Amino acid sequence: MMNMRPLLMTGLCAVAILLAGVARAAPDDAATGRITGVGGVFFKAKDPKALAAWYRDVLGLALEPWGGAALRYDAPNHPPALIWGTFPATTKYFEPSTASFMINYAVDDLDAFLAKLKAKDVTPLKRSEDTTGRFAWILDPEGNKIELWEPPKRPAAP
Repeated sequence: MMNMRPLLMTGLCAVAILLAGVARAAPDDAATGRITGVGGVFFKAKDPKALAAWYRDVLGLALEPWGGAALRYDAPNHPPALIWGTFPATTKYFEPSTASFMINYAVDDLDAFLAKLKAKDVTPLKRSEDTTGRFAWILDPEGNKIELWEPPKRPAAP
């Protein structure tokens, strides 16, 4: 069996670097339209169900009925969970990117964030909205697809 530890460590290091970069991002003049955290990490797998089972059985991820995991936490102005999921190697969901992964960044105000991107000549590939929130997809300069997610508003604490 292939040793997945180097791949896992590489992935975890990449997420840690991304989180550190978000935490140290330069302050912005606008009160809204900013990234609040990593909302999800998605990658392609030859056998998504078997790989998800490995993460469940070996690493202890509690898989949801839809096959991925929601690593939940409750922090102010932060996404409600980090979503982890595998997709079939043949998925078209990451297109037009040819990368085997996609990062989802949670944003506080999708419209404000997209307005900032427009000012920097970045155009969304697509937008969508459903019960899980509002979404937009963009490509970085190297062709990696990025998913932007505005979670649904949570009720204020009493």
